[in-house]
Amino acid sequence: MNKTAKHIARFAAIGLISTSTLLPFHTVWADETTQATAVTTTNTEAVTQVTPTPPPLPATEEKVHNPYGLEALWREGDLVAKTTLFILVLMSIGTWYIIFSKVFQQSKIKRHGTEAERNFWEADTLNSAKESLDPSSTYRYIAEKGIHSTKHHDGTLLERIDFNTWVTISIQRAIEKVQSHLGNGLAFLATVGSTAPFVGLFGTVWGIYHALTAIGISGQASIDKVAGPVGEALIMTAIGLAVAVPAVLGYNWLTRRNKAVMDNVRSFGSDLHAVLLSGDLNSNHPNRNSK
Repeated sequence: MNKTAKHIARFAAIGLISTSTLLPFHTVWADETTQATAVTTTNTEAVTQVTPTPPPLPATEEKVHNPYGLEALWREGDLVAKTTLFILVLMSIGTWYIIFSKVFQQSKIKRHGTEAERNFWEADTLNSAKESLDPSSTYRYIAEKGIHSTKHHDGTLLERIDFNTWVTISIQRAIEKVQSHLGNGLAFLATVGSTAPFVGLFGTVWGIYHALTAIGISGQASIDKVAGPVGEALIMTAIGLAVAVPAVLGYNWLTRRNKAVMDNVRSFGSDLHAVLLSGDLNSNHPNRNSK
């Protein structure tokens, strides 16, 4: 019995010594395992930080439909707004038509003036000089009127007018008729230039009135409910200015061109008057010889 107890005590002592010996190795192994895990985690985080992040995909832009504009202005406008817009369109069409037609007319008269300078004064007689000009030439019209006045200075009342005065009056009337023909349409440009902004302003005031009325009825006064209709009404003012500015510029430009054209026409009329009174035109005015 005692031997058995001794053997048990011996085994217990050996187990205790073995446990005490192995405990430091277990602690060291645990520390190394923890450090290795920490290093692995750090390396993983470093790899994660080094890996570049792919760029985001471009956002797709969706076209937002604009419920306001000229189309909406015409579609939702009442009779007054549509009439105002129609008047502005007519003013614009008339303005550009007059500008282009007057430029063409002035260029044509300048071309006829160059022809008259080249051919008219080189002729031997007035009839041949007249025939050398284009039938639609303004200068031929003035020459015909002057020559006609020298041949028809007769009658009870016309004989009381001096021959020189009669020829002067005839040429001057022809020149004034040409000037009046050149000035046709300029009054329209002046009217459009002075009234188109106010017509557009009237359309804007009318549109704002209806927009504010609709907003008051709906009871929604947010910026999206106010800015759209009011901005749509302001289009009328922009249209009025777009119509008025070309009209004013065209009027001033055409007036200067008319002045240059009429200076050449008056010079031709003055030279023609001197030729008709030169004394070599006995066959053109028989009444003067009889006197």
